[in-house]
Amino acid sequence: MTLNKSGVFLVAVIIILFGCDRNNSPSDTPTSGDLTISVDQTFKPLIDSEVSTFESIYKYADVKVQYKSENEAFDDLMNDSIRVIIVSRKLNSEEIKQFQKWEIVPRVTKIAYDAIALIGSKDLKDTVFTIDELKSLLSGEKIVPSLKKTKIIFDSNNSSTMRLLSEKAGVKNFSKNCFALNSTQAVLDYISKGSNCIGIIGVNWISDQDDSSNQNFLKSIKVLEISSNENSEPLKPYQAYIAQKTYPLYREVYIISKEAYNGLGTGFTAFVSSERGQRIVLKFGLVPATMPIRLVEIVNEDLNN
Repeated sequence: MTLNKSGVFLVAVIIILFGCDRNNSPSDTPTSGDLTISVDQTFKPLIDSEVSTFESIYKYADVKVQYKSENEAFDDLMNDSIRVIIVSRKLNSEEIKQFQKWEIVPRVTKIAYDAIALIGSKDLKDTVFTIDELKSLLSGEKIVPSLKKTKIIFDSNNSSTMRLLSEKAGVKNFSKNCFALNSTQAVLDYISKGSNCIGIIGVNWISDQDDSSNQNFLKSIKVLEISSNENSEPLKPYQAYIAQKTYPLYREVYIISKEAYNGLGTGFTAFVSSERGQRIVLKFGLVPATMPIRLVEIVNEDLNN
């Protein structure tokens, strides 16, 4: 039996079409495949836990995480080298315009309410600051004599912590007493061993009550209290104050994806937003964004009365 010319042509077209579909089809699904994401390194403890739990459930999923500054994470997203990032701000107007040019609708999912914590060396005498006092400390202007030599240590240049403090305190130019290291871990090491210094970190680095090394570290530093103004109560970055948004340096955490199909990025986002993923958020002292929480006030009373 032989094929005529039209039959041969039809078979060739079918083979080409099937070959193209196979080559262009996604290699990952919501629960399997490989995915590399860029994450603001201030969220490392939380995201490490989310990824390890996700991979323990879905054995064929491999999520690789690149921890870097917030600016670098956005650069990865906009340069088309990464399709999923985890950061503390939404897309700005210029980034939205670029997505419109790409004809892609970004998926922005809020996963947690977080906060910036200020930690001081053990010898630091001033442990309570208003936002205005922070402004003086960061700018070097109108600073009280006792704090003139106090060093302010950030995790990196162009970090999300630097951006938030700049916005909250209204500081454009940081003083010569402000320094940037290369990671949050470097900040923790510096503050625990240094003197007369303040470190700026994401609160999830010090809020895991089940981490014994975390609790030991807290004995070597001071967690500072912050108030919005002189008339408001100074607060530490406790979960309840973050939930109520009364702690002045609270912020939000987002997963931003440009995945145009239901791939592993979609699956990981769904997991972090699920009850199990949000319980991990809760464990790290942050506030879940997609699950309801209940605040309970405990009143100390004399039970003998």
